[in-house]
Amino acid sequence: MKGTTYAQAGVDIESKNNAVSKLIKQLTYKRSTNPSLNLKGHYAGLFDLGGFYGALTTDGVGTKLIIAQELNKWDTVGIDCIAMNVNDLIVLGMEPISMVDYIAADKINESILEDIGKGLNEGSKIANIEIVGGETALMPDMVKGIDLSGTAFGISKGKRIIDGSEISEGNLIIGLSSSGVHSNGYSLIRKIIKDNNISLNEKIDGKTLGDLLITPTKIYVRDILPLLDMVNGMAHITGGSFRNFVRLTNKHSFVINDLITPQKIFEYIKKEGNVEDTEMYQTFNMGMGFAIIANEKYEKEILKATHNHNPKVVGYIEKGKGVYIKEYNIKYEKY
Repeated sequence: MKGTTYAQAGVDIESKNNAVSKLIKQLTYKRSTNPSLNLKGHYAGLFDLGGFYGALTTDGVGTKLIIAQELNKWDTVGIDCIAMNVNDLIVLGMEPISMVDYIAADKINESILEDIGKGLNEGSKIANIEIVGGETALMPDMVKGIDLSGTAFGISKGKRIIDGSEISEGNLIIGLSSSGVHSNGYSLIRKIIKDNNISLNEKIDGKTLGDLLITPTKIYVRDILPLLDMVNGMAHITGGSFRNFVRLTNKHSFVINDLITPQKIFEYIKKEGNVEDTEMYQTFNMGMGFAIIANEKYEKEILKATHNHNPKVVGYIEKGKGVYIKEYNIKYEKY
């Protein structure tokens, strides 16, 4: 019997990508000055500012907020909001500079907004990014609960973009550990919890399920910025999980032959939901939140600089297309 899938939880990746493609086809207008760069499928939108590039990206915390609501713990979701945006900027070699947040709610709760603010401020400090504005919208007829998202702005160091075009055969893939689930796959997790009548107080490896699920997303910015001259490509292992490698290039194959050991929470999700490996590795980060692709001559330097994230050489680049996870004989050829 086929295991539980993300699509069954209401998130069909293929359908979403097809719908987004149709939306993007409608966005044809271009400015004559400071035009945008056509980086199809990448993490952020870039535009030419003369001697450097600017970048914009937008993302939110997603249905992890429902877990926050159930736990009545709101002081870390702001970190997630910052992380999901700045990690998408740094992938392209952009230094995050500023950000605006957007909160949509069905009603105002001062203590909740205060706690969200604490998380946003903490995330800002970790990422060295300033929140310069935002919007709080009350929409009781449209929103049930609270939604939190943001838009971040970054700039390049000179005119170099790290878009994966410099990736070459023989490059190493260095994985950086995640802090856990981060902010993706929560619709599937919540379906598993509901279907199996699981309590958020259930203990896993000495911690409650709720505590593990509310753990904020890692922010990699400060450790990555000094390495930009050494890397040929980077991947934020976010929505779509290991499929994100395919966004970097269709000219090479990403071979993953020595996975980072996933945290216990992923084993729990897989077992309780009867989720197949193919689904796990296209939904969750499975212990690896970020990846660097670089020439092997920089291996030691990169491993040393990213030691806070328990880095590990997880694979290499070879001829072909897509990403191949050897241990499970899984191959994804498109994002």
